[in-house]
Amino acid sequence: MKPLQGLLGSLLCMFLAMVCQLSAAESPLDIPLWPDQPPGDKEALGAEQDQTKPTDNLVAGKRLIRLGNVSKPSISVYRATAGKQPRPAVVVCPGGGYQILAMDLEGTEVCDWLNSIGVTGVLLKYRVPKRPGLEKHTAALQDAQRAVGLVRHRAQEWSIDPKQIGILGFSAGGHLAALASNQYATRSYPAVDAADSVSCRPDFTVLIYPGYLTVKEENDRIAPEFNLSSNTPPTFISIAEDDPVRVETALFYAAGLKRASVPFELHVYPTGGHGYGLRPTKDFVTTWPQRATEWMRSRGVFGSD
Repeated sequence: MKPLQGLLGSLLCMFLAMVCQLSAAESPLDIPLWPDQPPGDKEALGAEQDQTKPTDNLVAGKRLIRLGNVSKPSISVYRATAGKQPRPAVVVCPGGGYQILAMDLEGTEVCDWLNSIGVTGVLLKYRVPKRPGLEKHTAALQDAQRAVGLVRHRAQEWSIDPKQIGILGFSAGGHLAALASNQYATRSYPAVDAADSVSCRPDFTVLIYPGYLTVKEENDRIAPEFNLSSNTPPTFISIAEDDPVRVETALFYAAGLKRASVPFELHVYPTGGHGYGLRPTKDFVTTWPQRATEWMRSRGVFGSD
């Protein structure tokens, strides 16, 4: 019996080791965005915490995390294992009006979807709320530029294709993704290390119910912080016609892309509202992940997979 017991013990140890390896592979790699204090931050915030209240609305029957008081920005790397290596990657920017971050609805759940299609998801936890005396997006843009550059700098280490690094954003995070896709020639902060010497230009952009793209009071003129040009990355946009953020913000931005000769794909659905993430509902607007996957494939993001 002893040889059998020894064999069973060895098999059990091997099984446990495999389980531990799989668990480690599934766990995201959490990386502080800045080696020291983020640029410009001086005043202390309250504790970082989920600010969701019991009375807050549900999305597709589920609650969501509304993370507030973020003063230590970071990225969480959800590495894709499917397909050939290296893999494409997408930096994910949750929305929340530059006040909070919808961390699961527009963050972790999105990275899980990206993994399912063979893409490494990089969840950006950028600074919120907006800093007093600064533009709503100032700190967030610094974090987004830093994140794209950091991912490209460490692409080989994380088995990422440095020429296929996209950015995806929801609502205010859509504004941030569009901003990072236009303001990349010069960093909005002093360089801190080698990661700031590589390009922070995304290779493609996905905007889901984006906000703040136009100035309503000025006949939906494209917001002044955008400098659309032929170097703006190819862009995918999805929005519902009944979105309270207003469908015009996407329509006029898309027209600006057209004038700048930027390849884009725009999907406008009749219903769906705002803030659904990728949780399926009765509204066809929540089929946007299928359309975005097709668009990425048409752009050659997946290579020969």
